Amino acid sequence: MSYSFGLTLYSLAGRRDAVARGAWPVRPRGRLIWLHGAQAAGVGSLLALARRLVEDEGLPVLLTAPDPRPAAPPGVVVVPPPADTMAEVQAFLVHWNPELIVFSDGELRPALLHAAAARSLPVLMVNARAPHLPTGRDGWYPGLIRSGLAQFRHILALDDAAARALRKAGAAADRVEPAGRLEEESTVLPCVDSDRAALAQALATRPIWLAAAVPEGEEATVIAAHREALRLSHRLLLILVPQPPARGPDLARALEADEGWSIALRSGGTDPAAETEVLVADDATEFGLWYRLAPVTYLGGSLSEAGCARNPLEAAALGSALLCGPRAGIHASVIDRLSAARAVRQVRTDSDLVGALADLLSPDRAARQAQAAWAVASEGAEVTLRVVTLIRNILEGEA
Repeated sequence: MSYSFGLTLYSLAGRRDAVARGAWPVRPRGRLIWLHGAQAAGVGSLLALARRLVEDEGLPVLLTAPDPRPAAPPGVVVVPPPADTMAEVQAFLVHWNPELIVFSDGELRPALLHAAAARSLPVLMVNARAPHLPTGRDGWYPGLIRSGLAQFRHILALDDAAARALRKAGAAADRVEPAGRLEEESTVLPCVDSDRAALAQALATRPIWLAAAVPEGEEATVIAAHREALRLSHRLLLILVPQPPARGPDLARALEADEGWSIALRSGGTDPAAETEVLVADDATEFGLWYRLAPVTYLGGSLSEAGCARNPLEAAALGSALLCGPRAGIHASVIDRLSAARAVRQVRTDSDLVGALADLLSPDRAARQAQAAWAVASEGAEVTLRVVTLIRNILEGEA
């Protein structure tokens, strides 16, 4: 397959981006499917697709993603993507020998697409938006976007606007389908039901809010918000999960000794009593329990740190209304979707947190927002099934 002028220029420009790499893991046996995530924020939906392919189709999966990369679930190998140079992608394809490649987010990797076409590898795109070259590789490359789009057998666009942008850029009209977004990786966290039942009985009708994965720099803000909220709801209980959880005992001692709070410490084996004002929950495995108990959750790290430490869809999937600061971090795309659905209350400053919390202490308002958030958390299953079916049909020679 001959080079185009645009690909030649792109390849010459990419020589400066070549970097040394370590050894790749051993390739798993079987008909390997390669999923490529262009953005860390979109990897959750590819993990959900990977689980479907492993569990329902028995196919091993290779997932390439930028930092920070997720932990590899069973049957999935997670590695960094190769540099988009001919030498790197050729070596990558020889080692992994995939049966099919799935791109996401609209990113095109021309060297990889050229090499895949030379090997007659089918290529799909999901969660597709306006096409673009990899970060740092943009430039003037005549016809490169159009020729890259021509390599895709199917393109599942996020919406009608994305489909129009893809067709305008050169994708064949009959290969572009406005399908919607893939479902996210399963976010329904488990809990010990006997613990949930016992705590629900002990807390009875007390109003509760959760501050999840709160870094040390935000602890004072959360406590100040709780102090103000207690003026409106004197029986209000704060469940505070520090980040890291190992700070729990020190935090509990400081709140009790220095500030006079009535504290229960989860690792100390004490359940909250009627007079308990703050439950310090210092077990990182119990988020599923706290989301089920708390009608309102503040996403720690979003006010003063790099962003939400926990995936917002975890709380949304279990019916908790969401409070979030201005820094979403790697969960920015999820927060954007929740915001568009009016399923998250975003605050800009520490003082805003108090007013937003007071608003969501109204059960009706919290329930409406939680319902909207649950709808966002549960969308996309049909799109994921559509992609799994496409992959199955291609492997069986039917598409």
